[in-house]
Amino acid sequence: MPGAKLAQSPEEGDVCITEALIIKRNLTFPEDEDLSEKMFHTIAELQTVRLDREGITTIRNLESLQNLHSLYLQANKIQRIENLACVPSLRFLSLAGNRIRQVENLRDLPYLQFLDLSENLIEKLKLDEFPQSLLILNLTGNSCTSQEGYRELVTGALPLLMDLDKQPVLERWDSDDEDKASDEEFPELSGPFCSERGPSC
Repeated sequence: MPGAKLAQSPEEGDVCITEALIIKRNLTFPEDEDLSEKMFHTIAELQTVRLDREGITTIRNLESLQNLHSLYLQANKIQRIENLACVPSLRFLSLAGNRIRQVENLRDLPYLQFLDLSENLIEKLKLDEFPQSLLILNLTGNSCTSQEGYRELVTGALPLLMDLDKQPVLERWDSDDEDKASDEEFPELSGPFCSERGPSC
C-alpha cells in the first residue's frame, strides 16, 4: 500500500503525525493485534517522542501523548507551529530544519523550557508568541536574527532566558553555574544537538 506508512492525505501530499508512526519510531512491540490496547496505554505514558526526518508537513494527532516532555520534529517539512495545546506538559521542542515562517501557537505550553527553531524561514518575530518559561532558545539560520537590536529584544521579552542562539545570556548567569548548566537540566543536549556545538560542548 503506497503511502500507508506516513498516512498521506489527499491534500497536496500532506504527511501528518499518526499513532502508527509514533508507535513505529518510539515503541518496540511485536506486531500482535492483542497488544493494541496495551500500546495505547504505553503511548499515553511516553515522555520523549522522536519523529525527526519523516517528511512530516503537518503537526497533529498528539492528543494521546498526555505525559509528553520532549518532542523531536527536526528535519521535516513542517510549515506551521500548531496543534500543540493538547500536550501542555511539553518542556523540550525541536523544530529545527523545517519550513516554519512565523512563531505562533506556543503560549499554551506553560512549561516549555527548550525551543530549537534554527534553520527555518522566520523573517519577523512576534515576541508575545513565545512562552515566558523559556530557558534556551535557538533561532540561528533565520533572517529574523539580523533584525536590529534582535538579541536585546528577545532577552528583554523572555525574563528567564539563559541561552540564546547557543550564546549564554551573561547577565543572568552566576559564574559558578555556567559549567553545570544545560547538560544537567536537559540530558537530551548531550545527544544529537551536541554534534553541532563547538569545543564548549
